[in-house]
Amino acid sequence: MVGALTALPTIPAEAAAPAPEASCAADWGSLGKSGGTGPNESFWVVDARTGRHACFDRFVVDFAVAPNGVGYRVRYVDRFRSQQSGELIAVPGGARLQVVVHGSNRDYHGELTYDGVVGYQLPRVDLRGYETFRSTRFGGSVSARTQFAVGVRARLPFRVFLLDHRVVVDVAHHW
Repeated sequence: MVGALTALPTIPAEAAAPAPEASCAADWGSLGKSGGTGPNESFWVVDARTGRHACFDRFVVDFAVAPNGVGYRVRYVDRFRSQQSGELIAVPGGARLQVVVHGSNRDYHGELTYDGVVGYQLPRVDLRGYETFRSTRFGGSVSARTQFAVGVRARLPFRVFLLDHRVVVDVAHHW
């Protein structure tokens, strides 16, 4: 299935960034955010990646196709647990942001479309030099819900939006 993972064009997380505001003022808030549709087996997660910006750090979940209104739920949690086993997963950082997207990491044939390993750092994600992000973890995929955690420096304001075939989460560097 690796061929299917590499068949999509690679677009840097930075490429989709809105123009940064001069003041970096973020009035996004830190309460949970959700949107889109419910779980859907035809939405396949193919990558999770990060990007650095002048005012925020960005976490992006990519899907194989441009789903119309893919669902998500993003919130700060005290503890991050695997969806599959319920086991506690350590997420280094001052706060833990849980990102749940409504899509699977397997296609119709059961082939893996995203190669994260439950409890471990996300593949191909290097957070050296980030101002806000400290760590990432994969929480698994169950019933067309795929879960990630981002360890951040502190409980900071964030926003979530859909962009083409992506769920985008921006976490501000400061209040």
